[in-house]
Amino acid sequence: MEVLFVTSNIVVLLAIIGLLIYMQKKHVSFSKRVFTGMGLGIVLGFLLQTVYGTGSDVIAATTDWYNIVGRGYVNLLMVIVVPLVMVSIIRAIINLEKTKELGKMAGWIIGSLVITAMIAAVVGIGSALLFDLNAEQIEVGQAENERAASIEERYAAMEEQTTPQRILNFIPSNIFLDMTGDRSTSTIAVVLFSIIVGIAALGVKRKNPEQGDLFIKIVNALYAVVMRIVTLILRLTPFGVLALLTNMVATTDFAGIIELGKFVIASYVALIVMFFIHLIIVGVFGLNPMTFLKKVFPVLGFAFSSRSSAGTIPLNIQAQKDALGVDEGVANMSATFGATMGQNGCAGIYPAMLAIMIAPTVGIDPLSPDFLVQLILIIGISSFGVAGVGGGATFAAIIVLSSMGLPVGLAGLLISVEALIDMGRTALNVNGSMVSGTITSRILRNLNMKKFNDKDAVTDKIAI
Repeated sequence: MEVLFVTSNIVVLLAIIGLLIYMQKKHVSFSKRVFTGMGLGIVLGFLLQTVYGTGSDVIAATTDWYNIVGRGYVNLLMVIVVPLVMVSIIRAIINLEKTKELGKMAGWIIGSLVITAMIAAVVGIGSALLFDLNAEQIEVGQAENERAASIEERYAAMEEQTTPQRILNFIPSNIFLDMTGDRSTSTIAVVLFSIIVGIAALGVKRKNPEQGDLFIKIVNALYAVVMRIVTLILRLTPFGVLALLTNMVATTDFAGIIELGKFVIASYVALIVMFFIHLIIVGVFGLNPMTFLKKVFPVLGFAFSSRSSAGTIPLNIQAQKDALGVDEGVANMSATFGATMGQNGCAGIYPAMLAIMIAPTVGIDPLSPDFLVQLILIIGISSFGVAGVGGGATFAAIIVLSSMGLPVGLAGLLISVEALIDMGRTALNVNGSMVSGTITSRILRNLNMKKFNDKDAVTDKIAI
């Protein structure tokens, strides 16, 4: 009987995929297909949980099959991240007139990411205090205890590393190993290697124009092929978000969400406030915030569904270039850096809220100015190198809580609502990287304002 139920569930998913394919053939816009996939995924997830119940064997088997579409799509995006980052950054650098432009670009991107992460920390602190969050109010069960033990074990492995040693991890020692994503800092290591290759290519171009031109032709050819692969993969986005959201909703512990409802609400209040701050920042730089929001919304939808900042890099870059008019080099660097540093949701809001919740349990006044200033500064510094995949927020929390002298194990109290909150955090992370790219391009005066204001230059065009 179980096999029959699972088979029928697979048929339902295939039928919805067929509907999305039909919409594509009828030339329904990309963003409408993405949001249709998201909406139907939520409905299907609720139906599965209602019919079979949370934690049933049927749901476990069904979601396992659905992962072929959902996680398979994310895997395809991840596999193209390294080639895309490498070729795009090398190409962007060899097209620069002066290497000093690279320093300005990187400085503004990193600076804006870190500053917004610190602002996000302030927002997280404010929300935690407003809702009077306290770790002592949360009941601890077996799952929470197991999660706490896992976090403490992870902290024990990190504890021996000093801050200089963590920074040293950004520098590649085996680029082929980093291409496999072996470390949490692998993406930054690949970026640094690509920058070195780009600068070297500029030197070859000056001293040996013939070889330099040959290398540029090779890079341009590789870039054309990689971008075509990206386009082919992005066409699968409606199917990917359908399966991802179905699995998320079907396996969500709604009882846990009700129990921790105050924390969930406080988290999303902080996330929404930070989204508005992002739009205000865009407006301060003379750009229409609503135009920006409309153009990035499909990207945020995927980030929300996938919970992967790194997996969103290809879509992020494409949207910045083709919808917002951001310079190619800036788009590549901001999307890549934004997936591993200065993450407003995972490295800003989340650790700040945890620190405020946990401080009273060890006799620390969370309203103390010394505690608050130290917390904000540590969040800014530690926002480097947070992995752009699920679990990055835990990594950031471990660093911040341990630096503040707070028990890291208490971060495991929120395991039942982790997935739900992580969706919003990831969307905020990605939005922060797109804001960083847009304002950096604006500051460097290479933002294509005609494209930014063009209503036809939208994310819908990137998957054609």
